[in-house]
Amino acid sequence: MLDLSHTAPKPKVIAGAKHDWELVIGLEVHAQVATKAKLFSASSTQFGAEPNANVAFVDAGMPGMLPVINEECIAQAVRTGLGLRADINLYSAFDRKNYFYPDLPQGYQISQLYHPIVGEGEVLVELGDGTARVVRIERIHLEQDAGKSIHDMDPNMSFVDLNRTGVALMEIVSRPDIRGPEEAAAYVSKLRQIMRYLGTCDGNMQNGNLRADVNVSVCRPGAYEKYMETQDFNHLGTRCEIKNMNSLRFIQQAIEYEARRQIAIVEDGGSVTQETRLYDPDKGETRSMRSKEEAHDYRYFPDPDLLPLEIEQSWVDDLAANLPELPDAKKARFISDFGLSDYDASVLTADTENAAFFEKTADGQDGKLAANWVINELFGRLKKDDKDITESPVSPEQLGGVIALISKGDISGKIAKDLFEIVYTDGGDPAVIVEERGMKQVTDLGAIEKAVDEIIAANPDQVAKAKENPKLAGWFVGQVMKATGGKANPKAVNELVARKLQG
Repeated sequence: MLDLSHTAPKPKVIAGAKHDWELVIGLEVHAQVATKAKLFSASSTQFGAEPNANVAFVDAGMPGMLPVINEECIAQAVRTGLGLRADINLYSAFDRKNYFYPDLPQGYQISQLYHPIVGEGEVLVELGDGTARVVRIERIHLEQDAGKSIHDMDPNMSFVDLNRTGVALMEIVSRPDIRGPEEAAAYVSKLRQIMRYLGTCDGNMQNGNLRADVNVSVCRPGAYEKYMETQDFNHLGTRCEIKNMNSLRFIQQAIEYEARRQIAIVEDGGSVTQETRLYDPDKGETRSMRSKEEAHDYRYFPDPDLLPLEIEQSWVDDLAANLPELPDAKKARFISDFGLSDYDASVLTADTENAAFFEKTADGQDGKLAANWVINELFGRLKKDDKDITESPVSPEQLGGVIALISKGDISGKIAKDLFEIVYTDGGDPAVIVEERGMKQVTDLGAIEKAVDEIIAANPDQVAKAKENPKLAGWFVGQVMKATGGKANPKAVNELVARKLQG
């Protein structure tokens, strides 16, 4: 089980040339809301459409076009807040964030600065050493995504694709509670898992549907504790923001590099400049993008085209009542109901498809045995074939059938692996295959004893050695299994060999 006795941050200590330093990390995760239409228009959110095919007049910033709120986007943000045990604000409002960029046709982004839809929450992050702790969520606000600038199609021109413009994003802002690169990756991974369970974001980082801005600063040991006492950010050092990270591995690499860069500057007597940086994965380094903006730089003001958003508590309660079982609860249930280890339960609840497959497989079967076969045999084979669980040639019912035959003693573990291979490759009902191919385990003690006697009688020298060294009895077991085509009951063989060698 997870060790929850100590949930305070465990800082990663980095040795500089002169001093030890600790990391302080906060993340702003941008998650694309899983809806068919955009935040303020009916345009499709389909990925991979022809450039500029999914653009309404309001997305393109045409004069006189007014935004209309997509209710499902609001519902998805509320569901996410509920899944993160956060406060849901019944009153929220949209603001205009003003800045120029070629793929932002309105010249501003509609966001929520002063009154976000979701307030403070928390995420339980499990770490590799078996411990877990809570990372605090400051807020979740809704905002529009921008478009995409394309610079590699022509040597002299850049192009703009506005398909993403106006797509709803949830910006999930953490407190500066994260204390190391691995912990940052675990936090993003946990957010992704929760949202996939909720169905509020598909978490596809490759398509840009989940990306993170990572704020990194370094401080001397003890400074974070002072911040926690006073909530004074000056104790934490000057932060730099690394933009648009879409890989867990790159997040870790960028944090590691950025921390060492800042330490080198400070120990040289310099000062870290608060700025926005980009990570270059090819060079393994961050580079300056622009000075870090503050809220006032964007000239925020309430959007005059949108009234404040007021929702009913009864509506929120209805959404809460219909939430699916979330990963932490499902993991605890798997451990309780099926007797699984913490590790096995974690693997099986990593995503909804894995969990659903296991639960169907384990229905009416031995839970531990089912977990072993799903994790080791099925997942191993799928990984070898570069497939995921949704592409499995073996259904939960078929795998459950294999497990049932093992439990009844009809087949041995070795025969079961041969049977699994047949079902995986050719399909079919495991019970029928065992009958038709004569794969049933030999449980007739008389037949097994006869085979044991024959092997012992044919190998007197080995018998003498085995009587002196009982560990050599395994040789006889192997010979009996070979003689019976692997069909003899292994437990019966072991018992008979041991008894006869002692006699």
